[in-house]
Amino acid sequence: MMGKKISLLIMIFGLILLAACGQNNDDATSDADTEDQEALKTLNVAFEVPETADLNEDVTLKAIVTYGDEEVVDADDVEFEYWLAGHEDDSTMLDAENNEDGTYTQTVSFDQDGEYEIYAHVTARDLHTMPKKAITVGDGASENTDSDKD
Repeated sequence: MMGKKISLLIMIFGLILLAACGQNNDDATSDADTEDQEALKTLNVAFEVPETADLNEDVTLKAIVTYGDEEVVDADDVEFEYWLAGHEDDSTMLDAENNEDGTYTQTVSFDQDGEYEIYAHVTARDLHTMPKKAITVGDGASENTDSDKD
């Protein structure tokens, strides 16, 4: 009789212990789901640059920065880097203006015909991304390209 009571008591204690562990696992799973959702978020930059421009025309470079579905209004750093194609070592860096709505802009003009390559360097939420675009200025052919040679 005493053995049956002890067995019943041990069984009840075991069920209580399992129920408590099951509750902790739900919390752990919930925390893991939150971490997974955070890990699924990415830093995205929609980089807007016109395809063409005239010589000395003001051109607006625009980066729209999001993290998941959230607009990033407090990016750590946003810069635009541009250079005449084939002359990457001779690039120019410009700090972007934070418009405090998830967009970052800067105006630039080009004083030489050619194709320019442009990076938007964006650092936010401990991540860095640098989408690249190109713009054709004026006639497009640079004085320094091989296509001008006969």
